[in-house]
Amino acid sequence: MATETGRCYGCRRVFTFDPAEVTTFLVDPETGRPPGITALGSLRPATPDAVARSVDEPVCPDCVERAERWRETGNPLHRGW
Repeated sequence: MATETGRCYGCRRVFTFDPAEVTTFLVDPETGRPPGITALGSLRPATPDAVARSVDEPVCPDCVERAERWRETGNPLHRGW
């Protein structure tokens, strides 16, 4: 099992992870956001250039757990995605 150390996209905490197992988020390094997400958090079609230059950023287990709990609470923003 290979391990790497990196910064969590969600909380910015440094953590150690297995690159083959870690949850990742596709992020455009020019904007710091996922392709297709605006500065205001709304959705727009992702441009092919934004997708091409985007990289996978790791997400720590604590942030994954918080996101899953938030989704499961029946929050008003969750529409089944």
